[in-house]
Amino acid sequence: MLKRPHVRSCLGFALWSLALIVGSATEVRAQGFISPLIGYDFGGDASCPQISNCEDKRLNAGVALGTMGPIFGFEEEFAYAKDFFGNASGLSSSVLTLMSNVMLVPRVGPVRPYLLAGMGLLKTHVDFSPTSLLTSDNNNFGWDVGGGMMALVAPHVGVRGDIRYFHAFQDTTILAFPVNNPKLDFGRASLAVVFTF
Repeated sequence: MLKRPHVRSCLGFALWSLALIVGSATEVRAQGFISPLIGYDFGGDASCPQISNCEDKRLNAGVALGTMGPIFGFEEEFAYAKDFFGNASGLSSSVLTLMSNVMLVPRVGPVRPYLLAGMGLLKTHVDFSPTSLLTSDNNNFGWDVGGGMMALVAPHVGVRGDIRYFHAFQDTTILAFPVNNPKLDFGRASLAVVFTF
């Protein structure tokens, strides 16, 4: 479990990142965006072992806020996955991610292919038994990497699809529920709407 100074440093990094987004939005050629997303987790510790042919998909929803220049961009993304470790009687679980990502996002007409990488918080929660006697909460510092494409279908509206991989730096301890890898890792495929400003 993360010690309090690590939590403070994660929050400080997130606040610094948000200030960078707001400051970058004042540049003449920069374009801000907000992007609500929906997707599902796969591989690693997710209950869906592969990106395709999976019967047990777990919904992941979130939102990204960022800015894009002619080539580079930056985003702050928050996402939440309920029942991440599966369904069972008396079991509830979730994974929350808060990631700060640097983007390589060149403009190719109305299309913007991109690669991204960043760091942030991976928070897991597991609650087992009707009386909630067995609970586990872990705050882990981690990283993500991925890529995808944005396509503007109107002057300030577009669609976005991407695939990302998340991995924790620290071991994850889940009371009474061992994970496949002590360092939490999983992939996510998602679709999103993009609103630019």
